[in-house]
Amino acid sequence: MKFSFDILHKDPDSYARCGRMKTNHGDIDTPVFMPVGTSATVKALLTDELKDLGTQILLNNTYHLYLRPGMDVISLFGGSHDFMNWDGPILTDSGGFQVFSLSSLRKISEEGVKFQSHINGSAHMFTPESVIETQETINSDIMMMLDVCPPYPSEKKEVEEATHLSNRWGQRALDARTKDNALFGIAQGGVFEDLRKDAIETIAGMDFDGIALGGLSVGEPPELMYEVLQFCAPHLPISKPHYLMGVGTPPDLLEGIENGIDMFDCVIPTRNGRNGMAFTSLGPITIKNSKYTKDESVLDPNCDCHVCRNYSKAYLRHLFKAKEILVSRLMSYHNVYFFTKLMENARIAIKEGRFKDFKNSFLNKYINGGKI
Repeated sequence: MKFSFDILHKDPDSYARCGRMKTNHGDIDTPVFMPVGTSATVKALLTDELKDLGTQILLNNTYHLYLRPGMDVISLFGGSHDFMNWDGPILTDSGGFQVFSLSSLRKISEEGVKFQSHINGSAHMFTPESVIETQETINSDIMMMLDVCPPYPSEKKEVEEATHLSNRWGQRALDARTKDNALFGIAQGGVFEDLRKDAIETIAGMDFDGIALGGLSVGEPPELMYEVLQFCAPHLPISKPHYLMGVGTPPDLLEGIENGIDMFDCVIPTRNGRNGMAFTSLGPITIKNSKYTKDESVLDPNCDCHVCRNYSKAYLRHLFKAKEILVSRLMSYHNVYFFTKLMENARIAIKEGRFKDFKNSFLNKYINGGKI
């Protein structure tokens, strides 16, 4: 089927909006948070659990699946959906961020990027065309173009060269598509407003199904990222979905929504959960702290997830200190639920025309109510 995106509600006091995307594997209500299943698994969670949590779409990573298990295995299953037993939508990151984070193991050229596997050092080449072919094999519902993601801080000349190369690669990605999987373009530009504006206009002028902002949450302070989002908001094409890649914390998500972002992904809920951090309505808590040794209360008194209905902080701390595998599952489960519920409540607030009040109320409790 043909990918589509409709805007259903707009907030009267901000750029926040609710929309619905139609994909080959189901509809997605936005704003939406995508749990990260890098290697065709959201760590510690079953796909049935993700459905129970209200997950609408997962992210897989092209770089990691290309290297392991490889496209010969993925193709046997007709793509990642059957391979990982997930019948909902999947978005694939092109692998650009992973490749470019291997600064000592890759070489960029007009053709693409040569890199060495972080697994065994073997040599590989990603081009805008090969990355589309790989994502079509994975059969993701939303594919991403290959881009160049410069780190922060970088000199403006380096960011400008990366942005212009990414723009050229965008057209090559579009020309390489052979199936009806949706394809999003990525606007780079770092923290430089003129480069961001140019990239957004260039990518928006191409026949992409959506537009992503790349190159944020790569080391810059949150306040600077927010300034970039605020600048970008009025320039983003209204009729296409907006995706902020690799972001982030609950305050980041709400700031993004206020500035017109429809889609987010981040490893924070599961990674931080495995390391003992729970996100709660009263702020994040670190479960390993000794003050929770005899704490009979639950992680979040305002949460109705399975973990908060059944387990105390004392029990979770015990599991963490004893290095029991169960704590990774329970903490990840709660955190993914928390992020999913935050998006659901944001959608409700937008529909009711009170998003800014919702954001301010949430942040007041989140920032002032929690103690690490």
